[in-house]
Amino acid sequence: MAYIDLIKERARVEKKTIVLPESNDKRTLLAAAKVIEEDIADIIMVGDEEKIMDGAGWLEVDLSKVTVVNPQKCDKLEEYVQLLYETRKSKGMTVEKARDLLLKDYLTFGIVMVKANDADGMVAGACHATADTLRPALQILKTAPGVKLVSAFFILDTLYKDMGDNGTFLFADCGLNQDPNAEELAAIADSSAKSFKTLVGPKPVIAMLSHSTKGSAKHALVDKVVEATKIAHEKYPQLTLDGELQTDAALVPSVAKSKAPGSPVGGKANVLIFPNLDAGNIGYKLVQRLGGAEAYGPMLQGIAKPVNDLSRGCSYQDIVGVVALTAVQAQLI
Repeated sequence: MAYIDLIKERARVEKKTIVLPESNDKRTLLAAAKVIEEDIADIIMVGDEEKIMDGAGWLEVDLSKVTVVNPQKCDKLEEYVQLLYETRKSKGMTVEKARDLLLKDYLTFGIVMVKANDADGMVAGACHATADTLRPALQILKTAPGVKLVSAFFILDTLYKDMGDNGTFLFADCGLNQDPNAEELAAIADSSAKSFKTLVGPKPVIAMLSHSTKGSAKHALVDKVVEATKIAHEKYPQLTLDGELQTDAALVPSVAKSKAPGSPVGGKANVLIFPNLDAGNIGYKLVQRLGGAEAYGPMLQGIAKPVNDLSRGCSYQDIVGVVALTAVQAQLI
């Protein structure tokens, strides 16, 4: 069974309610219908009901079981206005600004619904930039207790079932932190281990990636990964983690034997921590587009409630998968 089918099965066990605010995007409409059809989650869409149902008719899909909330007509609008005002008043938010924002910005409206416990999570980004999707989540929901850094990851379900966890990997950070320092990289590794256990399997094996393996190159970028590995061993000694490792040393046993003999991670990694956002974003897209992998994300880790982004190049099937993953994340909060 494919990885995402296993996730869908888990989502059905304890159904959650997920907000899809991009109701003007046909992929979102198709995804909402598929989620309902497969009984993965309950869906709230933000927008004008007549337009949404017209779109459903044009696409020939059934959205009759979707809950549509129109901010202009919402009975809870003033409650949401007050909640947004209280949450952001220290940053200059006024009641008037809060009301105007909620009426105009469906993403913010969806986040406030999650904040108010009227939904369990949100998925967006099919037609919005990552910054526009994540900014209100970070501002309104904030980080989970005890978490210093919110980061983003992808789940990659590859064709190579002899690698990773039956071909499945977690890549981080591929969507949020542009140039994390050594301490931040270590924190990303810890969060990624927890996300892997939640969404993939019980044994994360974490490689701190670099263009160098065990001192084969000298550069400040290598030094950062070496320091991050040291910090991770000190702060998170429970992790199976090693670095610095080149990607082939992390994934291929024969290469690991030559380049990193004795490494507890070499040739066995299923969690790949990239040194910066350039490497992570480029890496996941190469694996997806040239390697034929299914990619789900960017998913957020370290935030108080699950909100997940989408690539603007996503398909409706990708949205269905991220909704299922978001629902499983919500089960564990």
